[in-house]
Amino acid sequence: QGQLEESGGGSVQTGGSLRLSCAASGHVASNYCMGWSRQAPGKEREGIAIIYKSGGVTYYANSVKGRFTVSQDKDKNILYLQMDSLLPEDTAMYYCGADCRPVRVVDGTLMRAEFGSWGQGTQVTVSS
Repeated sequence: QGQLEESGGGSVQTGGSLRLSCAASGHVASNYCMGWSRQAPGKEREGIAIIYKSGGVTYYANSVKGRFTVSQDKDKNILYLQMDSLLPEDTAMYYCGADCRPVRVVDGTLMRAEFGSWGQGTQVTVSS
């Protein structure tokens, strides 16, 4: 069926950067759409970025637009999330996902994204 394995989380100060990686294997590696979601303590999981493999079209939630960038290395089956200008409210467990469904985009902004397959997550902590 496949596997998704995240890495790259850690602790940074406000304004810092991190790059998350997600290694995809098996069937999920060929999925048409992948992305990232996050879940902070006491909050619901939030889909924040997706990328469609064909053409590389990307969409972002308002909360991360302009600061985060999702990209892919198709040859290595790795998904990335470059996170810049990090804020304390970005503190969360970050999950890589494949098989984007459902997805809701309004005026180019990602309003909702859920995934059929998930990784185990990697923790990101931003201190003020």
